[in-house]
Amino acid sequence: MLESNEFRKMLSKSINFKENDFHPLVWINGEPEIGDNVFIGFFSEINAKGAKVIIGDNCDIASFVAINCADSHKKCIEVSDEIDRKNIILENNVFVGSHSVIKGGANIGHHSVIAAGTIVEGVEIPPYSLIIGNPMVVKEGYYK
Repeated sequence: MLESNEFRKMLSKSINFKENDFHPLVWINGEPEIGDNVFIGFFSEINAKGAKVIIGDNCDIASFVAINCADSHKKCIEVSDEIDRKNIILENNVFVGSHSVIKGGANIGHHSVIAAGTIVEGVEIPPYSLIIGNPMVVKEGYYK
């Protein structure tokens, strides 16, 4: 019988995911800065390749979340030669509901909640906000 660490190493090698402290099926690309006491659920993606992604302390990121600094749609349709990459910041104590997407340029203030299924655009969001829906609606001060 395989020990947990052996299984993690075999899985990581076979699916080309680098090992991480969260879950063997969390895909981390690049070198994001991830604070203390952070939870990241399985099948979530943190893409920090070519930009800075910072996740503060005490953040809770559910399963099936994409935090992706890259946007390649303009390159795909040949209106740009480059993939657009922008920094992403989640300040401390941010909750991200399952199946949410956080796009490059987003700066989410501390003690904010992103509801399940929300697509967060690349904007500045003040602390204590509730962000919900697609297109997103920001309810500033909701948790204050």
